[in-house]
Amino acid sequence: MKKIKAGRQPNRSRAGDVGVAIVLMIFGAFFAFPLVYAINAAFKPLNELFIYPPKLFVRNPTTDNFSDLFLLLNKQGVITFTRYMFNSIFVTTVGTVGHILIASMAAYVLAKYRFPGSRTFFAAVTVALMFTGYVTQIPGYLIMAKLGWTNTYLSLIVPAFASPMGLFLMKQFMESSIPDVLIEAAKIDGAKEGKIFISIVMPLVKPAILTLMIFSIQALWNNAGTTYIYRDELKMLPFALQTVGAGGVARTGAASAATLFMMILPLTCFILAQSNIVETMASSGIKE
Repeated sequence: MKKIKAGRQPNRSRAGDVGVAIVLMIFGAFFAFPLVYAINAAFKPLNELFIYPPKLFVRNPTTDNFSDLFLLLNKQGVITFTRYMFNSIFVTTVGTVGHILIASMAAYVLAKYRFPGSRTFFAAVTVALMFTGYVTQIPGYLIMAKLGWTNTYLSLIVPAFASPMGLFLMKQFMESSIPDVLIEAAKIDGAKEGKIFISIVMPLVKPAILTLMIFSIQALWNNAGTTYIYRDELKMLPFALQTVGAGGVARTGAASAATLFMMILPLTCFILAQSNIVETMASSGIKE
């Protein structure tokens, strides 16, 4: 009897495998270059930042750039660095949690139930993916002004709840990863909708939740909050870091440290959840 091999084997030679590995290494180095440069630039002294031709790796690493950054943030006005940090953490946390909950509940209804207008509603969500924030900025401002939400956290948090990307990803993932028979079996056993959603659906869509968390954190963490907020005590951390970088050549080191500082949180979340992101993207386009 022939031995059956588990899994699907690629139809290429060993030389082909080596060639693919080399190509992937080249592309990986190409895409990693900006990250490596940003990390090294944050620890370069000023004389190395202005050297020509520029060097990729730092020779004499220093933490003076970070010290200068925190000193400038605490001295440039009455608003301290901790206040800017609190604003960013608060808006990012509340906006991300709310986005995940609302997108998950709406996606569950659209994915597992059919009601009049469900297809039209999801088509509208798909069309909304084509519009960037620049297109909706003026209508969004008019809505916030009418509601009286300008100069409040609500102007940044509530729009994050309604991001169409989250609903699209969650619906597509639920349709491909949650069988209808599983939900029907739970209903036969007497489980209510809330119990099914919390105990069955949410654990099964963990990869999609982590992916959505990455996108939401990246969008909110990098939001300067200057479109709807004008009070300095409510502005976000990117606004403070942008003012540091606009201070001229003498602040180049502090600006490099600020760039790395803003990259830490999204990059860390992406590294921890990268396998789930790949799984979600692969499943989002699968149809039964």
